[in-house]
Amino acid sequence: MSVSPPSADRLLRWYHVHRRVLPWRAAPGVRPDPYHVWLSEIMLQQTVVATVIPYFHRFIERYPTIGELAAAADEDILGLWAGLGYYARARNLIRCARAVTAAGGFPATLEGLHNLPGIGPYTAAAVGAIAFGLPVVPVDGNVERAAARIFAIETPLPAAKAEIATAASRLGAQDAACASPGDFAQALFDLGATICTPRNPSCMICPWREGCAAQARAIAAELPRKARRAARPMRHGTVFVMRDRSGAIGLRRRPPRGLLGGMLELPGTGFEAAPGRADPPCAADWVDAGSIGHVFTHFELRLLVLAAEVPKLPPDLEAKSPETPLPTVMRKALDAGLAALGDDDTGRKNPGPRGPG
Repeated sequence: MSVSPPSADRLLRWYHVHRRVLPWRAAPGVRPDPYHVWLSEIMLQQTVVATVIPYFHRFIERYPTIGELAAAADEDILGLWAGLGYYARARNLIRCARAVTAAGGFPATLEGLHNLPGIGPYTAAAVGAIAFGLPVVPVDGNVERAAARIFAIETPLPAAKAEIATAASRLGAQDAACASPGDFAQALFDLGATICTPRNPSCMICPWREGCAAQARAIAAELPRKARRAARPMRHGTVFVMRDRSGAIGLRRRPPRGLLGGMLELPGTGFEAAPGRADPPCAADWVDAGSIGHVFTHFELRLLVLAAEVPKLPPDLEAKSPETPLPTVMRKALDAGLAALGDDDTGRKNPGPRGPG
């Protein structure tokens, strides 16, 4: 049985009352800034809103315009991005900013947006709808979930993606959605984030409750179904925390392409399938700082951390402050190494218990 799409106008009325206030969103009646929309969408890829907000504020404070971002040094941008993860996004951010600046601004077509570095179909649709009013529905996880429930699509993901995208386009084909594509897209985002949540959806207060096929069949919480994922393989490695007499930490920069491309890291081994213990890079009183774990998209990593005070850092390393921005996995390892050397979590020497007086 075919399911009719629920009223776009009703969702928009709900949105105008309940819309989330987010730093990259324009106020009602104000034209969205394409730079803010694009930057937020790149940051939000595979990252939750709460994590993105402080990074967005820092970027806008440092680089108020896309031209200033384009003119910045790669190392400065990568350092500001450190900790946000998925570092290919940062490298594409740099390339895209420079391409847009060279062209004199963002293109206002889906094809033009899609041709920019780091912008896939979803991001092109999101920027196109929100910043330029293009009549298209961007399908992120929130929209995917809401559409699967509205139309009771029981095919498991990822096989259901095309079916769900078609269903989402039906939602956006209504006159009210076409008249306000930016608001409609953001209304769908907010619906999925605040009402049609992954677990325990708030169906009783949903503006689309009466038009939801999954709610009518009492299966909303079960959708969208997902195929079982294969277990992530485990990889292993060793890193070395070296601190010289000035308190500087020895770091090196990874190759520009590949995992953590262009980011600073602790020196160490590659990430291998079998565990092993590597020889330290110099003679010192090495302390076993234990191991840390980190989950990447396609594998889990377990790093052995060895730490030492050294009179001088090896010449192939850069002397950096312990507070230098680092990828999360390297920050975990550095913190473990500094703790083993008797430091607090800021990299300052721990004086130990304070005596009398």
